[in-house]
Amino acid sequence: MNALDRPIGIAGAGSIGCFVGGMLAAAGRKVALLARPRVVDEIRSNGLCLTGFDGSEQRLSVSEITLSDDPSIFNEAGAVLVTVKSADTGDMADIIGRHAPEDAVIISLQNGVGNVGLLRQRLPGRRVLGGMVPFNVVALGGGRFHRSTSGAIVVEQDAARTAQALSVPGLAMRPTDNIDGVQWGKLILNLNNALNALSDIPLRRQLAQRSWRKLFADQMAEGLAVIRADGIEPVSPTPIPAGLMPPLLRLPDAIFEPLLGRTMKIDPEARSSMWEDLKRSRRTEIDYLQGVITAIADRHGLKAPLSRRIVDLVKQAEAAGKGSPRLTPEQIRG
Repeated sequence: MNALDRPIGIAGAGSIGCFVGGMLAAAGRKVALLARPRVVDEIRSNGLCLTGFDGSEQRLSVSEITLSDDPSIFNEAGAVLVTVKSADTGDMADIIGRHAPEDAVIISLQNGVGNVGLLRQRLPGRRVLGGMVPFNVVALGGGRFHRSTSGAIVVEQDAARTAQALSVPGLAMRPTDNIDGVQWGKLILNLNNALNALSDIPLRRQLAQRSWRKLFADQMAEGLAVIRADGIEPVSPTPIPAGLMPPLLRLPDAIFEPLLGRTMKIDPEARSSMWEDLKRSRRTEIDYLQGVITAIADRHGLKAPLSRRIVDLVKQAEAAGKGSPRLTPEQIRG
């Protein structure tokens, strides 16, 4: 039997994991969700409901998926999709190493750029592939998960054509020969996660305001300068090259709005995952986004003041435990 004909394990079924695993199950794949007890109880009580910005809806009963907080559900997995926060990658790698078969392909569908290397280090001899999820998923409660932005998942190309084998209707996965560049491109775009979290306004409304876009543009330009000093050339997850994004973001509203509509579909109420983390008093991934930029800047003697300011503001919001601080662009700039 081909490994990908066996169950697909979701390692850390939060918002992204439940949506991706649910869409695979809706397409007839055998899926095993490893989730926290709270999520397990929620889905067992309500089933799984997946909705999208395009009006799509999929409903799954508990009988259509394997669901547990016990990692032994990975014992027969042919693939394991890692969807935990970056800080939990090492612990999840150890769990996978103890429970998943040696021939199971491991795919990181996480934010940040260091997770694949850590997985390979902790899982020597196993096939580990990088991936990139371009869209946001919001947990609405009651087993409901809503995809609020567009885009296809990108997975590192391999001889087994794993990306193509996992692609299903409603959840496209496309291969790439440059997953490192793709992940760096996503990191640069994800610098807006923190701005959205600090603003407490939906993404579309945020991007419709030039003052917010200019702040995002300055943040992207700073990030691009820093990573290029390290010899990194990002690949944009949108049709617009990364280097063109800052000047386009600075355009007047009347010019930018039609451009945004042609390149990305965004639900009117979509917000970043970091906003959700602040709302739920969870640790954010700021150290794996702006924190990466500041670390590279330190190595090259660069200042990166905007990235440092945003790291401080997000950590202050984490410590306060009161959700988004609802800052303006001017307050963020300081």
